[in-house]
Amino acid sequence: MPSSGIPSGDQALALERLSRRQGSGLTAEQLFGRWRLQLLWSKGRAQPNPATAALLRGLQASLSIATQDAPSLERGDLTVVNSVQLGALQLRFSGSGKLRGRRPLLEFWFDQLELRLGRQSLWRQAISRQPEPRRRPFFALIARSGAADNGWLLARGRGGGLALWVLDTQLEKASDA
Repeated sequence: MPSSGIPSGDQALALERLSRRQGSGLTAEQLFGRWRLQLLWSKGRAQPNPATAALLRGLQASLSIATQDAPSLERGDLTVVNSVQLGALQLRFSGSGKLRGRRPLLEFWFDQLELRLGRQSLWRQAISRQPEPRRRPFFALIARSGAADNGWLLARGRGGGLALWVLDTQLEKASDA
């Protein structure tokens, strides 16, 4: 398997089979940063879906994961931000997450939707209705390559799609998570 190069679809599926048997062993610290969506595969497919991935890359789809320091939260809670951006206009969902199990699953829930122009908030709405814990979105974390400041992350979402995210240090420096 590639250590830092982007895996092919067959390699990604092989990594997933291995993760299902042995778990990925990924820790929260290995997830920290801002991840830019690179590739998407539909459920059961070894060939990526280039049109959807290209659209989401054009919209700068990103996933940010950080520690959460609020005293009211449980130890191990994470901050999760999912966003798309067109020029300086950004739509972002923000909330919390938690790692569960040995694979593990990154389970998350959003409590805020925000529209930004650059760093200025134009509109913000609380998301008060939360899904039941068993219905929350998640990413089954399959594999991670690279060091703390580079590499990729492979995960399968609750809907069945497989996503490959690339750590983007430029995005990290350009905006706050």
